Amino acid sequence: MNNWLSLSITELHENLDKWLLVDIRDPRSFEQGHIPGAINLNNNNLQSYIDENDFETPIVVVCYVGNSSQGAADLLSSVGFQTVYSLSGGMSMWRTQYPDKVE
Repeated sequence: MNNWLSLSITELHENLDKWLLVDIRDPRSFEQGHIPGAINLNNNNLQSYIDENDFETPIVVVCYVGNSSQGAADLLSSVGFQTVYSLSGGMSMWRTQYPDKVE
């Protein structure tokens, strides 16, 4: 059983300010375009992210197409984050549906 939930692109778009977005794609892909407000989370900054953030803040994990984000969501949930979502379709689908909402 997963300790995280799937979130649709539409749900995220309609409530963008509701969640903290963590983008686990490689830094270069992140720099080339990400969802507004997202931070890039990787192996180099994961521990400091865990140490510095409130476990009660709802998190949405973003990857390329929605597969890798599931593992990252599981990890964040297992270390204590209470509300974790994996973005279904990932950045690829976000860019297709909301090309004007990419930083």
